[in-house]
Amino acid sequence: MRIGVLGTGNMADALATHWARAGHEVIIGGRDPHKAERLATRIGGSAKHAGLRAAAESAQEVVLAALPFGAGVDVARDLHGALEGKVLLDCSNPVGQGFRLLTEGGPSAAQQLAAAAPGAHVVKAFNLCHEDVWRMRSPVFDGRPLAVPVCGDDETALARVRELVRDVGCEPVAGGGLERAVLLEATAALFIALWVGEGADAQAIAPPLAYVKLPLDRGHLETGT
Repeated sequence: MRIGVLGTGNMADALATHWARAGHEVIIGGRDPHKAERLATRIGGSAKHAGLRAAAESAQEVVLAALPFGAGVDVARDLHGALEGKVLLDCSNPVGQGFRLLTEGGPSAAQQLAAAAPGAHVVKAFNLCHEDVWRMRSPVFDGRPLAVPVCGDDETALARVRELVRDVGCEPVAGGGLERAVLLEATAALFIALWVGEGADAQAIAPPLAYVKLPLDRGHLETGT
């Protein structure tokens, strides 16, 4: 794939490095051309640098929005024509001071991107871990590849993102439609509060699947069962 990357920060660095190693062509786009050039040079391989618009226009299939919450909407609105028909991959977390979910009561960050660029196919993924995890080669824990939930409404877009998840060394998990991105973002807010605020092991919250007795096809969950 030819992947446009909007942003020059840690998430752009971590994910684009994996994708370049996997043989994809990545175009790093940034407001600061020197930062974009430095990142493309560090990634090496087929990585190139450009401005934000040129990176979006050059991408053939996927554009990664590796931008802070809020800034991503402004950029997507400005570049909506260049994003038409492409996968717009959102990895942002709308988490503010006190680990507060900044979108509480409203549309998710991913849905706001979709509204700003209505011709793009927005997919939410890669938001549940710190960038240091995404830098691992590969993220495998206790012999199991890290599972990455993926939310989106377009099956072709989802298939492309699942491929990119595997290129990072992880296993994609169906997270549902884009309306469920709000759950991923809320989960990230909780995990960050546990990891950073409490020093707790968030992974210890959920038991292994073998201990979950409820049928997987149940339409609803009843408490106390």
